[in-house]
Amino acid sequence: MSEEQGDGQHGIVFPWTEGRRSTTATGRAVVAEALRAADPVGAASAERETNWRQGYLPHFRRLVEAGLPSAEAATGIARAGLASLHERMRVVVDGSEEPVAAALDGTGAALASETVRGTGAPERELSIPYRGDRLSGDRLRRRLDDWLDRGVLEPTAHQAVSAVIENPDWLELSDRTVVVLGAAAEMGPLRALLRWGARVAAVDLPRPDLWDRLFADTRQLAGSMTVPVAARDGDLAPRAGGDLVHDLGTVTRWVADLDGPLVLGNYVYADGATNVRVSMAVDVLSDKVIRERGVSDVALAFLATPTDVFAVPAHAVERSVRNYAERHTSKWLRVPLRTLSGGRLLRRNYRPGSEPGINDSVVLQQGPNYLLAKRLQRWRATSYRTDGGLVSLKVAPPTRTRSVLKNRALAAAYAGAHRFGVEVFEPGTANTLMAALLVHDLRTGNPGQPHPWQDEADGAVHGGLWTCAYDPRSALGLAALLGLGAAR
Repeated sequence: MSEEQGDGQHGIVFPWTEGRRSTTATGRAVVAEALRAADPVGAASAERETNWRQGYLPHFRRLVEAGLPSAEAATGIARAGLASLHERMRVVVDGSEEPVAAALDGTGAALASETVRGTGAPERELSIPYRGDRLSGDRLRRRLDDWLDRGVLEPTAHQAVSAVIENPDWLELSDRTVVVLGAAAEMGPLRALLRWGARVAAVDLPRPDLWDRLFADTRQLAGSMTVPVAARDGDLAPRAGGDLVHDLGTVTRWVADLDGPLVLGNYVYADGATNVRVSMAVDVLSDKVIRERGVSDVALAFLATPTDVFAVPAHAVERSVRNYAERHTSKWLRVPLRTLSGGRLLRRNYRPGSEPGINDSVVLQQGPNYLLAKRLQRWRATSYRTDGGLVSLKVAPPTRTRSVLKNRALAAAYAGAHRFGVEVFEPGTANTLMAALLVHDLRTGNPGQPHPWQDEADGAVHGGLWTCAYDPRSALGLAALLGLGAAR
């Protein structure tokens, strides 16, 4: 979808600004309003940005930096950003445009429920697919040790997955309903949860081919999958599904009536501006369900993208600094490349001694809408955790998903990333690993850290982007050149 949206849309939409539905004007204003109290200079800078599509990067970085002085500052940024989005986004129904909260007043026919039950035996040992094999027990422990030794994941992620290995009974999640919003997402936990015998409620678009595939998978596994369906006769797949963007009120009522306690898992994704629209829909749904059922009955789950800006612990900075000093394979290239590029290539990832460091792994080609959608999720996680809610937000590794591979430049960069110490995961490995981290957080209660940046860094599987010798964007072009042949 283009950056500037035309008219004729319905459901959740961007607001009219200067005669059009401008994602640029909205994104710029939301970032500025999020920064206003904590960083007035940063807010003014965002407002003056005339080339948002190319110049958005420093402003999203500032959203992280401005929150570092205190937990209160970070939470204030999160709450202000959420408030701005809820105030600005709109819903169009039958040609009438209203505030986005009015999407909950939809008058569509109520959705019924159907449950598909698996016939398999539940797995009671954590196993993770990896490079054509399936690792469990000591072999999985050795792989975790290797990832830790190479700086692919945080020590807290190693500890959390190790705890799940040692407590296989944690995999049994029948005491709660896990709502998987974006059920068909490659990075989602659906298959892993069903293998472990979980009770899942699945929401995705009403597409019969999608549901035929999900139902076939479910029947072979151990758990159960409850889905929203149109209350009419006929085969199940053509009746299944719910559209969050265009029929949010109906889907929200269906979710709110599910047996609990609930885990609301946000795994939605769409291209371009639609990603913000569907992420906004999930946020409105989540807010409504929390208000109806209470903090004690609802947990929230998210996957953060590694290609974003994060504050990272001192040990990651120290590892990166060592890697920069010891990077023998590229030392002979580093000086001439930096000289020829005017310092743009192979820059240090951090200034030595930074605590915390700021890792900026944003990929320019992904665009400001992608980053705004992901930042909305991080803001909700911070706000809800501050309110006393249980949150599992984990940084997922760079992964060869279909959405990544269709971008030729990013696919090539991922193919060459190993040359710079970054491991790119296959979807099956990544989604099972992240599902295990979700289990850990649900079973331990995931007590909060002193500062929201520490919550976001906890349990991160960043693939080595945080410990890489070089600023990721300064190595991306070279990685793409090195990986061009492999990506074809």
